[in-house]
Amino acid sequence: MEVEIRELCNALVDWLREKVHEAGARGAVFGLSGGIDSAVVGVICKKAFEENCLGLIMPCYSDPKDEEDAIRVAEGFGIPYKKIVLNSVFDNFTAILDKTDNKTAVANIKPRLRMITLYYYAALNNFLVVGTGNKSELTVGYFTKYGDGGVDLLPLGNLVKRQVRELARYLEIPQDIIEKPPTAGLWEGQTDESEMGITYDQLDEYILTGKAPREIEEKIRKMNLKSEHKRRLPLRPPF
Repeated sequence: MEVEIRELCNALVDWLREKVHEAGARGAVFGLSGGIDSAVVGVICKKAFEENCLGLIMPCYSDPKDEEDAIRVAEGFGIPYKKIVLNSVFDNFTAILDKTDNKTAVANIKPRLRMITLYYYAALNNFLVVGTGNKSELTVGYFTKYGDGGVDLLPLGNLVKRQVRELARYLEIPQDIIEKPPTAGLWEGQTDESEMGITYDQLDEYILTGKAPREIEEKIRKMNLKSEHKRRLPLRPPF
């Protein structure tokens, strides 16, 4: 198993280098959220590009523990990083919008502000934006369109969550970060599994084997269908 994970890691590093080179870019910029996916992406990008990579820590009324974990990963693996606090930008932007009780609509502004920030630093450095989404999230559309979904490359895009955990253990990501409940950090107490209404184990099992209790299968199918527009380029008329 360790040989397979090592080969996977090396293949991802080579793939990142190839795609960045094809684009005429120098390296990679990515968000560091303090979670497992961003930690894995950060370490792989560091292996691929050494100093030509940049992790952005972008708190926006975020849990301070997530910022601490992001810094711990960056400093522990020698990843160049920059902290950019988006609180005031978020406040100023939402102040000019119509007020709403739609918590998701407001919360999704945060990852979209982060996307803008990532592309700014990508332009400054001739980097590509590397996303942290995995196959589990992509399958059910658990990402913000033109937010954390607004990226150039998705190295984890073919790996379900359990495979990302295996890769994280191989890369020696701190165990507490591997085990912390996954969250998009959209609001206090929010977790991926509570918002999706299914567990990653259930989702991964269905993606890998096609097996799930009927109600889980139906839920995944509906989420996949509803989020199809998030996984494709904008449609154009067929004429």
